[in-house]
Amino acid sequence: MTFNLVYRPYGERSILIEWPSVIDEDTLFNVLSFKDKILKENIELIIEINHAYNSLLIVYKNYLIDFNNQVSLLKKIYKQKEKLIGSVFKQWRIPVCYDAVFGIDLEAMSQSKSFSKEDIIKRHSQATYTVYFIGFLPGFLYLGGLDEALHFPRKETPRLKIKKGAVAIGGNQTGVYPNESPGGWNIIGNTPISFFDVTSNNPCFAKSGDRIKFHPISLEKYRDIETLVNAGVYQMESEVLDG
Repeated sequence: MTFNLVYRPYGERSILIEWPSVIDEDTLFNVLSFKDKILKENIELIIEINHAYNSLLIVYKNYLIDFNNQVSLLKKIYKQKEKLIGSVFKQWRIPVCYDAVFGIDLEAMSQSKSFSKEDIIKRHSQATYTVYFIGFLPGFLYLGGLDEALHFPRKETPRLKIKKGAVAIGGNQTGVYPNESPGGWNIIGNTPISFFDVTSNNPCFAKSGDRIKFHPISLEKYRDIETLVNAGVYQMESEVLDG
């Protein structure tokens, strides 16, 4: 699949490539494929490539003296028929405790939506989420796939301190706060899993294109897993996805 892409200068040393403004997996994997092909070209002038839902930002070492020539090269690379060769995507199973001690906004969501808290938890944990990209905070996964019935506006006044591991809903997205931070999303649970470990060779276990499945656990099970995580011996559950 190919898209009609828009190429724009972005400052003096960057090019922004934009796909149609749609958040879906076809767009995501097209973005990842193009990024992969550019990286395989090993263009020495490029120092960084970042992607979002439907864009790529390419940062160059030097000022872009000839924008048009560089765009022509990128268009030629995009037309190559290669797929995401060698990319292995996984589905990660993330334990979440939705107990009231953690799910501090579940009651407000329940009353607003006329759903029981149990129904919110069921809907949230039954979905399979796609990792689109990582940003906002190191290890913060932008996930697609939230049940439309659970879409809920962000808070008008953000909290100054949200607990590490907080599982939250903001607008049409859900996510996990990898570290203690301010935030305006609605907190519905917490996971004892660490989403970002600066001491690890791979600080964030997941990558764009991976899947996330949340599964509910009791408060007692949460404490057990937390102990294992703190001891550095907890093994995350995952499976390799076909295709």
